[in-house]
Parts: sequence; structure tokens; C-alpha cells
Amino acid sequence: MDMKSDNAESGRADLAGWESAQPRNFYETDQHLQNILEFHWGSEKLSRHAARLSKFGGEAATVVDQAVRRDNQPENLPRLDRFNAVGERTEDVVHSVDHHLAGRYIYGSGMMSVYAEPENNLLAQALFYISSYNGESGHNCPVACTAGVIKTLQAEGSDDLKAAYLPRLLDSDYDNYLHGAQFLTEVQGGSDVGLNSVTARPFDESDKTWLINGEKWFCSNVTADLALITARPDGAAGGTKGLGLFLVPKRLADGRPNGIFIRRLKDKLGTKSMATAEVDFKDAVAYLVGEPGRGFQQVMDYVVNTSRLYNAVGSAAAARRACVIAWTYAKHRRAFGAEIKNFPLIQETLAEMRSITMALTSGSLCLARLRDEIESGRADDASKQFFRLAVNLNKYRSSLSATDIIRRAIEVLGGNGAMENFSVLPRLLRDSIIFEAWEGAHNTLLAQAVRDIQRHRLHENFCSQLAGWFGSLRDSSLKVKALARLDLLKNSLDALNSFDELTASIAFKPLADQMMWMFYLACLARESEWEDQNRKPCGKPAVFDWLWDKFIEKNEEKDLSKYLQQIAQISEVA
Repeated sequence: MDMKSDNAESGRADLAGWESAQPRNFYETDQHLQNILEFHWGSEKLSRHAARLSKFGGEAATVVDQAVRRDNQPENLPRLDRFNAVGERTEDVVHSVDHHLAGRYIYGSGMMSVYAEPENNLLAQALFYISSYNGESGHNCPVACTAGVIKTLQAEGSDDLKAAYLPRLLDSDYDNYLHGAQFLTEVQGGSDVGLNSVTARPFDESDKTWLINGEKWFCSNVTADLALITARPDGAAGGTKGLGLFLVPKRLADGRPNGIFIRRLKDKLGTKSMATAEVDFKDAVAYLVGEPGRGFQQVMDYVVNTSRLYNAVGSAAAARRACVIAWTYAKHRRAFGAEIKNFPLIQETLAEMRSITMALTSGSLCLARLRDEIESGRADDASKQFFRLAVNLNKYRSSLSATDIIRRAIEVLGGNGAMENFSVLPRLLRDSIIFEAWEGAHNTLLAQAVRDIQRHRLHENFCSQLAGWFGSLRDSSLKVKALARLDLLKNSLDALNSFDELTASIAFKPLADQMMWMFYLACLARESEWEDQNRKPCGKPAVFDWLWDKFIEKNEEKDLSKYLQQIAQISEVA
């Protein structure tokens, strides 16, 4: 064998080593996730859930990962199948065998069934985080939608609706479960929900049914058994105040389609194995949820806020998968006589990816824990207002950052990173771009935050919450500099009131980033001190310092010797 053959075989062996280094359990190999859960729960509660998390971590890294890869092959993507063998309309979408295999494990993890008990948002999101290592995977958007349906029915559903649908929505048996969707967007409105024109009229007073007519433009998880939709009852006021929230079953009691007609499936950039469609409603039978005219507020409280939290957790998990892929590749790939992990530019890339991913994960799961506090009744009004602002800004920041992290991972892999059959990174990138658009485009989220700040001064509770967290730290120097920064941030946010709302949105954009990085740093600082006390090191002090210098101090001049040591330390572990 000549030298050229030796080099090729050596290179191929390195790549095989990289493949074999991929985790076989997404939970057991994620120390940061384990630490976050123990920080919020304590060791006793974590031990009660550890077996479930570990079991699904192994399943997600092996059987689900492989099933999702196959399901996303072009020949296995969803296809519209409107008629059965004898020509009857079914309005079905056909999915591959691998789609159902992945779903059996994802729903089988119990990430929906845990909602049968209160205060399980953090557990549900931890399971979802593990699932989202595989991107959207054809099921993770439906999972988020189903959670929204569950929460809406639990909070606002009649006793009859709860009895009819909650047991199967909470069932982890894939052969028996019901899954949900939210069909909100219309072609003329988009984020301007007040323009929605789908109508509802009373149908049968004995069973409290309504008939829905009109068109919805983005219907993700169009195969859902139950869909929550906004519609305007006959004679209702215009704008969002006239909207009601309705639950629409996919099929009638006799199995026929319930007046729901699929126009076409959307040909999306990403999340391709999950069917999104345009839908016409023609006298579809529906049930009013809650009071007429409160539909928009119910959507925001139970559907959109739920989905935005799921979106952020999914973004963080996809970023984490990208970090692991890039880090293991850098350890095994050789160039110019050395492993590429030893090159400072690669170390800097890996350090940036890891630091930001840890921040997104800590922040998003902190909000999941806060939602448990809110739903249990233990949170005060200030905490509720903090959550309202933070959940929107976190969705904005996490989806943007995740896309960038996945792109950086592709950069580490070079030409191999762009190959669909080499790694999952191209699919993760496409899914992440869709995550940016779903549940509120960036400008919509920023505009909503500006309104909340100008009209309700929510930034005051936001800054107060962070001041309390930083103020509780033992590190007095960190406490002092963080509180000083928060004072400057609050003054800048106060100044937004001197602008009209449209002008303020431009001034707010850089402030929104400052708000989120201070939030992430507060989460990391508290976790870091807990880790130090409990001897569970995860490298957070170096990560904190890197993020502070990058996003708060924004230091362009560096002590290169110190900086090289810092990025080498952060990039040493995944």
C-alpha cells in the first residue's frame, strides 16, 4: 500500500472514530442538563425522575436518531392522500414507518403524560430537550402543540371537554394517544391576528357545538386529532377582542372528516417530516373553549406562551447536539499534522458554541421551573410579569443563537459539514431557521416586548428579579458589577418611554439582547455557586467570564495569553 493509500485509510479511520464517539445516551452524557435539574429540584426529586430521563436519553440517541434520519429522506417525507380505496374522502397525510417508530418512543417517554400532575413543566421540558437533540424530528412541533391543547383544556375547558379528550391527550401509548395542533394564522393577517376572518356560528345548543368556516394559512401538524383555532362568532366585534377559541376534532363521531379540507402541504425549508398545510373549514363542527371574546387572550396564555417555551428549549437542544458533533469531530480530525482541536481558532469557535449553548439551556429551563411556580400559585405578580417578558425575549434570542451555533458547527466540519448524508447538521440548521419564524417572528416579539415595557413597565420587575438573583451571590465583586450594569440597563429601558412605540422598537433591539444576556448570566452564576458548593463542577466560571466579556463588557482588546488559556479550558469538554 502506497503512502497515498495510507493517508486515505488513516483519514477514514479518524472519521470512523468520530462516528463511534457520538453519545449513546443524550441524558447521561449531558452533565450541564443534570446539574440544572438538580439545582432546581434537589437531589431527591432528580433521583425520582432520573431513570425515566436516562431511559429516554438512550432511546433518543439510538433508535429515535436513526428513525428520524431515515424519515427525513426525500422518499419518506409526508404526502397528501385524500381518498381511500373506494373513493371516500379521508383528508389523510401518509407518514413513513420510521415516523411512527420515532413517535412511539417520543410520546412513550411520557413527556405529555406528566402533565396529568401539577408542577411538571420542567420535567416535560427536560424530556423535550432530550428529544430535540434530533431537531424537530417530525414530532417535536406536534408535542409542543399538544401541550398547548392540554394546558388550555385543563385551565379553560368544560367538564365535558376535559372528560372527552384529556385522558387520551395525556396517554403515552402511541396506539391510543391523541395529538393536538393550533391553527391560528390566516393568509391576510400573519402576526396581525386581529384581521382573522374565519367565522363561527352556533349549531346545536344541546351539545354546545358551533360551525366553523374559512381558511387557515399555516396549519402545522395538520394530521392532529384535535386543533385549537381562533374564529370570530357571528356578530362579534372586530380585532382580537372579537375572537373566540374553538376546539375542532379532526373527525366526526362516525369517522368521517369533520369539514376540514387540506388544500396542499407546504414545501418548507426545514421541519420537512412534519406536515404543514393550508386548510379550508366548511361547516366544521367545533366546541367553544371558555368565554366568547377571550380567544386571543387564551391563545396567548396557554398556547403561544407554551409553544414559545418549547421553541426555546428545542433550539437550545439542537445547539447542544451541534456542539457535541463539532467537539468530537475536532478531537478526531487531523490537519497539518495535528488534531484540529489544538488550533486556537477552532478552540475559540468551540468555546463560543459551548458557552452560548449553556446559557440558552440554563435560561430556558429556568423559565420552565418558573412556570411551575406560577401554575402552583406560589409565584407573586412580579414573577408572573417577569415570565411574560422573558418568555418572549428568550424565544427570540435562543432561536437566533441556535441557528448561529449550528452554522458554526458546520464550519468546524468544513466541507463534510454541508453533506446531508454525513451528519445531521444540515437538517438541524434547516429546522432551526424554521424555529426562528414559528411562534412569533423576531420583530413581532420585540414589538410585543416594547408594548409591555411602555404600557405596563414590565422591565422594572425584570430588572428587579435579576437584581435579586445577582444580589444573592456570595461573590461580592461579581455582585457589585452586575448590579451596576442592571442599573444602567434599567435607565436605558426607562428612556424608551420618551419615544413613540415604533421608534422605541428600534432603540429597544440592542437593549433586548442586553436583557437576555444578563438573564442568562444570572442563571449561570447561581448554578455555578451551587455546583461549587456541591462539588459538581461544570466549568461555568470560565463560561461566565467569556460571556460577560463578549456580550456585556464587549471588550475588543484582549490579553491574548490569558484569552488562549480561557478558550482552551472551555473547549476542552463538550
